[in-house]
Amino acid sequence: MMEQKSKEEEKKVGVIETWLRKHPLPFKGATRHPLILSIRDGSIDIASFKSWLAQDYLFVRAFVPFVASVLIKAWKESDESGDMEVILGGVASLEDEISWFKREASKWGISLSEVVPQQANKKYCGLLESLMSPDVEYTVAITAFWVIEVVYQESFAYCIGEGSKTPQELKETCERWGSEAFAKYCQSLQNIVNRRLQKASDEELKKAERMFLNVLEYEVDFWNMSRGNV
Repeated sequence: MMEQKSKEEEKKVGVIETWLRKHPLPFKGATRHPLILSIRDGSIDIASFKSWLAQDYLFVRAFVPFVASVLIKAWKESDESGDMEVILGGVASLEDEISWFKREASKWGISLSEVVPQQANKKYCGLLESLMSPDVEYTVAITAFWVIEVVYQESFAYCIGEGSKTPQELKETCERWGSEAFAKYCQSLQNIVNRRLQKASDEELKKAERMFLNVLEYEVDFWNMSRGNV
């Protein structure tokens, strides 16, 4: 009876909304992390920000082939041609993102060639690499892609929201992922994920939900790493 009620709720509000209601604490842990809160209230330790910037540059370089692999999965498995255009937009934006990281690193005096990936970063990049396997279903991979993007969107939008005291020198960073344009892009990804999940088998749904939670856990570890807590 409970399972039937759950399925009815999923049809009504969407699988993702059901997950967000079911797992509020992991999502809040990733999107309202102490590092994000410290940016918003202006108490951020700049050393933590610089650590995040350097490590995230390495992560984005590993993110590029992952997104490319999601594009290939969409080409092979998607039932909707529009998926490829949305994902392709994500691929195209990553060149600009890497250039932005290089400019920011120069501004903050960070030598990117000397940055060594920390353990949490290595683990997260390892997850991306595992998702590139042909054995991983498109539905699971696109779910991971959406979560990775929406955590940044929700986090950095909060840093520029009403009442925020984000330092002026960090506002460009926050606006990059907290912008309305990025929110619309994340919504486009979410629409794809919800459509795929509505048609997924029970096994695929379970895999996707586990991936949702796994990515949130890796995001928290990444924030912790930047604060020197790992």
